[in-house]
Amino acid sequence: MFANGFLGYNASFMLDFVVTALVGLVPLLLFSLYVVRYFRNYRLHRTLQLVIGLILLVAVILFEVDMQWVHGGWENIVNKDPDAPRLTGDAFLKVRQVLRLHLLFAVTTPLIWGVTLGLAWKKFPHPPVPGRHSRMHKLLGWLSVIDLIMTALTGIWFYYLAFVV
Repeated sequence: MFANGFLGYNASFMLDFVVTALVGLVPLLLFSLYVVRYFRNYRLHRTLQLVIGLILLVAVILFEVDMQWVHGGWENIVNKDPDAPRLTGDAFLKVRQVLRLHLLFAVTTPLIWGVTLGLAWKKFPHPPVPGRHSRMHKLLGWLSVIDLIMTALTGIWFYYLAFVV
């Protein structure tokens, strides 16, 4: 049922879902930063961050189940259609290099995000207001933002090279 994607390329449903989710999460993330920075709406910021974290967690789990157990790796998805041109040679090696770069960010994003959310939940009062943990939270938050944006950019780059070109 979910073997084929919905974006019109030779990808799986979950690959298309994750690419779409990453594209959608970045504006939501930026909006969350906007409301906390300019409106000091800490409660909305917390809620949006929890939603983003939950979406990331669910997407990563479903994606890994699909990628590893259902398809047996990304190589099997890239070359699943016998009528489509096969990804081989230098193009395959380039896609693999981009995937490795993407994985550097994709693996660290949930870890940094989880630490940032966990510490914020533990160290900030409910409802949230600035406090002694604010400086550390801001640093971890910006690391999370940069990591998620790099995950999105490198993931889209991988998808483009592997399935669009």
